[in-house]
Amino acid sequence: MRLNYAETGPDDAPVVLLGSSLGTTHAMWAPQVSVLAERFRVIAFDHRGHGESEAPPGPYTIDDLGGDVLELLDTLGVDQASYVGISLGGAVGLWLAQNAPDRFHRFALLCPPSNPSDDAQMWTDRAATVRAEGTQAITDATLERWFLPDFPDVDPLRQQLLNTPDEGYAACCEALGTTDLRDKLGDITAPVLLITTEQDTSIPPETVIPLASAIPGAHLEIIENAAHLVTYSHPEVINPLLLAHLS
Repeated sequence: MRLNYAETGPDDAPVVLLGSSLGTTHAMWAPQVSVLAERFRVIAFDHRGHGESEAPPGPYTIDDLGGDVLELLDTLGVDQASYVGISLGGAVGLWLAQNAPDRFHRFALLCPPSNPSDDAQMWTDRAATVRAEGTQAITDATLERWFLPDFPDVDPLRQQLLNTPDEGYAACCEALGTTDLRDKLGDITAPVLLITTEQDTSIPPETVIPLASAIPGAHLEIIENAAHLVTYSHPEVINPLLLAHLS
């Protein structure tokens, strides 16, 4: 599987992978890349079915999405990296922490869904809607969950949603609808930073907070006055947390 990616920072610096949310591309990490690239070799990638990555017919599984990241590391000749992921990217990060502990130093997981299969029908229905009507059918509702009403500029993210291949978006919905990562949380050995927000209606904080006690040594941060896509809306809060954890 060929994943599209953008690479920034010194070639000989420690590697940090950035895994984005459902319906976005690596461009959503613009508020973080320049800051992280001062210390790290930053590799921001598009999940399968997103951006310029390949978009095979679905359904996909979380094993597919996590396996794609390991294949990307192999392609780049990177033995070990740290990983930052939000939303869908956070779920992929939990899978990687459980299934490839030897490949990763640290994880920062923002608003990660650990058990989206608990609402499997919602994901099935959303996949069907997007296949029938396109991503434009879910764009407005998605942006309302991602940002608080007073956030000034959602247009770049709106365009990323609209540009996401319908099949890729739908197939990733199906991956989430079959994902339950709770059983092996206690086996995670890498240092984990968990971030949630008070007003996240996509992945509510009450579903993220318990992960901090289930993952050994995990550190939890709860961001006030923020919704789901907190990396984009609150980089002045998130970036220092990421630098402190990854350094």
